[in-house]
Formats: sequence, structure tokens, C-alpha cells
Amino acid sequence: MDMAASLLLAIALMLIIEGMFPFVFPNSWRDTFRRIALAMVLGVILLIIAT
Repeated sequence: MDMAASLLLAIALMLIIEGMFPFVFPNSWRDTFRRIALAMVLGVILLIIAT
């Protein structure tokens, strides 16, 4: 298997595993998603204030 195929396989496996998290750990995933969303909102607010 060449390098490109190995890289694509690794990315595909990562996406599959990442897609299983909401079903396996729903509460943890929800809390993490909220933290990320809050950080993004705060980042946008700081960006607006800085400009």
C-alpha cells in the first residue's frame, strides 16, 4: 500500500471513530461541543472588539 492510500485510510478511520463519539459518549460530547462553541463565540466577539 502506498503512502497516499495509507493516509486516506487513516483519515477515513479517524472520521469513523470521531462519528461514533456522539453515540457512545453523548453527555461528554455535548459538553465538549458547548465548550468549543462558547470559545468560538468569544473569539468572534474579541475579534469584533479588536477591529
